[in-house]
Amino acid sequence: MGAGATHAEIMNLGNEVDATFRSNNGLLISDVSRRVIKAAHKFKPWFKKHEDVFTSTKGAFNIELLISLYETNGIPDDIIRFLKKLVEDDIKGKLSDSRRNKFYLHKALFELHRKIEDRERLLGVISLNYDGVLDEAYQKVFNENPDYCLTAERKTLNAPILKLHGSFNWDRVKIYGKSKQVSIIPLGTNKNYLVPPYNFISGRAFELLVDCDILRILGCSLNQNDTGILQLLFKAHQERGKSFEIQIIDFQPTNGRHPIKNNIGFFPNITEPIELEGTLIDDNAIHEFDVGNPFKIWLRAKALKMLDEQINNTRFLRKCL
Repeated sequence: MGAGATHAEIMNLGNEVDATFRSNNGLLISDVSRRVIKAAHKFKPWFKKHEDVFTSTKGAFNIELLISLYETNGIPDDIIRFLKKLVEDDIKGKLSDSRRNKFYLHKALFELHRKIEDRERLLGVISLNYDGVLDEAYQKVFNENPDYCLTAERKTLNAPILKLHGSFNWDRVKIYGKSKQVSIIPLGTNKNYLVPPYNFISGRAFELLVDCDILRILGCSLNQNDTGILQLLFKAHQERGKSFEIQIIDFQPTNGRHPIKNNIGFFPNITEPIELEGTLIDDNAIHEFDVGNPFKIWLRAKALKMLDEQINNTRFLRKCL
């Protein structure tokens, strides 16, 4: 899961094709980047001063990549810290308590897998997000705290949540019985998974990838900035000696291949949105992949296929109908 998963929850609250709503509230990296750099110009003169060089508010860019370039090219630390804080504040600001209380897509995902675990077992969830939306959904459905795999110890038989970059809410987590604060892996594209507890998290993610038959990619572009997860995929394929299916749950381009297939086409067995499980997405729903909410569309189609009329007796899945 990437930022697009949380973005889908927010878009589900408003008009998904409303450009203004998305610009003001979206959590895709393009949306966050645009808002953050505008705020930087407003509150810190340094950014306005260097606009002609590398802080223009015009055009689209990736704030994580910009932060990485700043870190490796001698830009003052206070500027970098300021940008990182703006990113955190922007994301948290869009995820107010009142909004999160209305979210149900992540909850529906866990509810679905509880209902079909005799036919399809969820091994785990790998997340690249810092927010706590996934965590809250897990707690709501399973009525327990998730196992983040911060150590080699296993805490639950349920699927772990592996937050490769950390979490904004890890200020009070227990490691070997002691409450500790775990810093997130700093924003930027150069991420190091070698230090504890991230070595345990990435190691567990590798184990799950080696064991899995299907990897579903939800709200993650898997572009050149995701080298950490791409290395995990490569190593897992190498260890397995065979490929697992990579299913893309995302918008379907009207012409040509999906960008993920272009980015990582060296992996075999990649399934584009309209090809999922053959006829999972019917003809009436295919056009929704252009303008709708892929997370919700997939949940609805998968639940109807696996549960049929039983979906009416669910708490969260039925909201996807």
